[in-house]
Amino acid sequence: MMVEETGTMDMEKQDPHFKDEIAEEPGGEGIKNCFQCGTCTASCPVTRINPRYNPRKIILMTLMGMREEVLKSEFIWLCSSCYSCYERCPQNVRITELMNAIKNIAVREGYINASMKKLQEMIGKHGRAYPVGEFENKKRTRLNLPEIEEKPEDIQEIMS
Repeated sequence: MMVEETGTMDMEKQDPHFKDEIAEEPGGEGIKNCFQCGTCTASCPVTRINPRYNPRKIILMTLMGMREEVLKSEFIWLCSSCYSCYERCPQNVRITELMNAIKNIAVREGYINASMKKLQEMIGKHGRAYPVGEFENKKRTRLNLPEIEEKPEDIQEIMS
């Protein structure tokens, strides 16, 4: 974070238009409606497990123009998309969709989380997020489901 030891922030390094950029991104429309009540953080199951993920703090950093800190951070990728925050927000800020808008901007600017890179690699290699092998297909057969063939060629063509 760009807060000095004195507790002050270097405003010259902030981007006052960052919140506007997010507001223009699909899903980010409600960012300026947030008045920092903390309901999102109180209802977030991820925050209970990992206090580094704090929707209220992410929104505050965004509103303050801390563009680089937000886009480079690992914590924007921790949202589990459970919609608890969305359902309880008194200002109807769709926080799950807001996190997706922030992630979209981060990806466009080249800040891609390692887990997303791995997911992309798996989809390119197997045509899906995880490989389906003999063990999984035996389970499917026992449940009278068709076996799944791995055909990553179509996905590889799309990804290229």
